[in-house]
Amino acid sequence: MLRASFSGSAYVGVFARALDEYVLVRPDADADLVADIEAELEAEAVRTTVAGSATVGALAAGNRHGVVTSSRITDREVETVEDATGLPVAELPGRVNAAGNVVVANDRGAYVHPDLSEEAVAVIADTLDVAVERGALAGVRTVGTAAVATNRGVLAHPKTTDPELDALEDLLGVHADIGTVNYGAPLVGAGLVASDRGYVAGQETTGPELGRIEEALGFIEG
Repeated sequence: MLRASFSGSAYVGVFARALDEYVLVRPDADADLVADIEAELEAEAVRTTVAGSATVGALAAGNRHGVVTSSRITDREVETVEDATGLPVAELPGRVNAAGNVVVANDRGAYVHPDLSEEAVAVIADTLDVAVERGALAGVRTVGTAAVATNRGVLAHPKTTDPELDALEDLLGVHADIGTVNYGAPLVGAGLVASDRGYVAGQETTGPELGRIEEALGFIEG
């Protein structure tokens, strides 16, 4: 467990994205913080922007098979990520393409914004090599902000319904539960970065919230 902030922001999920053995992080992040994140997630950090922005967690999503990003990513940024990770990078077509905000994925499935086009769904399915389903969570259509998924579990918005949790479990093949981050913030995807081996929560996340995160993501027995 690591509690952290990027340049004073506890919304760590906006600025970093775990991809199995790698973690994308904003390029100006403090070196000691990056080292701590690498140690916690047991993943190699890749410093990059996406579309010139430091909000790489909001603009990229992926798993051990590949990465999907905003369509505004530059050729140089694609090359940086592909060279560092060995993973294919694909751009999401259409207006709704902030991939980190609209995709919740692990190595088994991807749950995505209900307005994504058939073309965008096909890109996600092909790049991440998973089944894809559309839906919302607790009325939130930007599902990537409302949940975090690994191959061990899912943490979702506290108002996620039981049928929505069941849908996540069926699609992603792991237990799903609800929780918050950063002293009651419901958009857990914005305040949490997680791999199968560890997690980074926003600096303001409380002890009880950490307990829910660890239980939902399979780090302790419920």
